[in-house]
Amino acid sequence: MKIIKADVLGMCFGVRDALAIMDDVRRPDSVTIHGELVHNEKVLDDLEERGFRMLAETRRQALPMTDTVLITAHGISAKERTRLADAGKKLIDTTCPLVTRAHHAAQKLQAEGRHVLVIGKRGHVEVQGIVEDLRSFDVLQAPDEVRTYANTKLGVMCQTTTPTRHAEQIRAAIKAKNPHADIRYVDTICHPTKDHQQALERLMNEVEAMVVVGGHNSNNTRQLLLRCQERGLPAYHVQGPEDLRPEWFEHVEAVGLSAGTSTLDETIDAVESALQQISVERLVAA
Repeated sequence: MKIIKADVLGMCFGVRDALAIMDDVRRPDSVTIHGELVHNEKVLDDLEERGFRMLAETRRQALPMTDTVLITAHGISAKERTRLADAGKKLIDTTCPLVTRAHHAAQKLQAEGRHVLVIGKRGHVEVQGIVEDLRSFDVLQAPDEVRTYANTKLGVMCQTTTPTRHAEQIRAAIKAKNPHADIRYVDTICHPTKDHQQALERLMNEVEAMVVVGGHNSNNTRQLLLRCQERGLPAYHVQGPEDLRPEWFEHVEAVGLSAGTSTLDETIDAVESALQQISVERLVAA
């Protein structure tokens, strides 16, 4: 069985930078991470072992007990920053600069008097951080959620990990249902996400099945998996080598390997090694 890796896969610069900042924290036990630093279970386990305190994303409305609070790569709203600062908290900011760019785009659209349409996953921490600072908005997950809006000025932007094709479909629906409106679109899909998606498109033409490595809560990992399924390509989402099943590849001659933007290099290497072992064992058994 041939194993072919995507030419772009794994951890993006935003996640690497966030982890580098964590490495410089001298007293992890004095810091509370405001949510999940990244959507990667292994990274979160490692941080917990180092002594960092963590506030679950579902409990971020509670004030952290420590004086220092670390803002995750997904970012938070200006409203939330003010709340933490007013409570006397010192902030360590690991927000990805491309997420910050998305926040600025939403604010600019709002300043122009537009009803802001955010293409993304409703309730996702990044999306929540963006919309908390907006007065007039809707979050759109699919084209069939688009409606005719009373607003004559609409602004459209995206969660940074939105698949380009998905965003284009929703944009087309917005335009079709709102011919009366002045619509302005700002492309806030990050380049690492686009690069991962384009690499996946190229790889799907060469393989009979795909393994996608990443955390179960990772939106961009999930989107890679969904794209494979749209193409009718068997695809398996694993967090590590222990999740692989040899029976998935019984009649597969070429398997592709991709990974989300919060996946560690060592995890990808371990999954690749496990796939190679499955290939060797199949040859021996033949």
